[in-house]
Amino acid sequence: MSVFDELAGQEHVVSQLEDVLAPGASRMTHAWLFTGPPGSGRSVAARAFAAALLCPYGGCGECPSCRQVRAGTHADLLLVRPEGLSYGVRQTRELVLRAAGAPSGGRWLVVLFEDADRCTEQAANALLKAIEEPAPRTVWLLCAPSPEDLVTTIRSRCRVMTLRVPPSEAVARVLAERDGVEFSRALEAARAAQGHIGRARRLATDSGAAARRAAVLKVPVQATSLGPALAAAASLVKTAEDEAKSVTEQLDEPEREALRRAYGEGSTGKGVAKAMRGMAGAMKDLEDRQKSRATRVKRDTLDGALLDLAGFYRDVLMVQFGADVAADVELANADRADDVRRVASSSVREGTLRRIQAIMRCRERLTLNVAPLLAVEEMAISLSRGY
Repeated sequence: MSVFDELAGQEHVVSQLEDVLAPGASRMTHAWLFTGPPGSGRSVAARAFAAALLCPYGGCGECPSCRQVRAGTHADLLLVRPEGLSYGVRQTRELVLRAAGAPSGGRWLVVLFEDADRCTEQAANALLKAIEEPAPRTVWLLCAPSPEDLVTTIRSRCRVMTLRVPPSEAVARVLAERDGVEFSRALEAARAAQGHIGRARRLATDSGAAARRAAVLKVPVQATSLGPALAAAASLVKTAEDEAKSVTEQLDEPEREALRRAYGEGSTGKGVAKAMRGMAGAMKDLEDRQKSRATRVKRDTLDGALLDLAGFYRDVLMVQFGADVAADVELANADRADDVRRVASSSVREGTLRRIQAIMRCRERLTLNVAPLLAVEEMAISLSRGY
């Protein structure tokens, strides 16, 4: 068993990391950048590498150290997961101070920074200083969709590991072996998720996620004129809001309850009144962070729905180009092949390309803080036009 076993379809990256970990290797560096499209497993790769660095056996996957890294509780692992829309300079400075310490017991202190591209400009400058002058036993593992998502000065000081979209069969094997999902079902979910490992797992194990995807994929069939297109847009945004609410509600109340306990709510005695006054400010800060997280979850959920739509029209385009579905191309939406063929036969290739462009334009506008409903309505109207 190895910590790299769950990294699907990334043999080229695993080989490079294992070379660095080999006894006597001299190619270790203090800063790494793991890049790849969403779902490629860049965070999985970074955590596996962190486990291998901290494991006394080089990444066995079974010892207490490996299990602690997997759970995010290892004393020499600083795990950073930005929950809001951005990661600020104050948070970064606190992280840099913590990263300047020495490991508690092992050889390295590892900082694993997921979604490092969410750093603000000031935060990126603070991070750059830490990477330029690192503590002698600190290793930085940054994750971002692409090197261009980080400032040039940071990425130039990192060794870049580029992951690719894994093959559906590789994702399905991971789901079957790790989660006990029947292989045929796992393969269907992997194809629907277009190689996104986390989303494939949700589709294979969560009936609600599968139902929401099915609702999204009704849009190309329903959006045939202005009225149905606007209704489809509203439904799409509502679905994203409902999913985001479901996710955040599971996180918000436990956080609020933990804060109340930390400040001694319900206790009596000297100093309680002063603690309660302090709790009001802390609760306000927590609520602000939770609102930012809720906005991010909503955007991420909506973006996932848009990618599902783009995948549908990609399948339409393949059919329009005359590809033999069984032999030449793998449909992401094989379970909706009839709808794909229906849309393909009622439109032309140029129109399909314009529809895909409309979806990509909508994704870009959402990153620029355009109101979600307005952006999605404009997209839906474009989808409804007969080309």
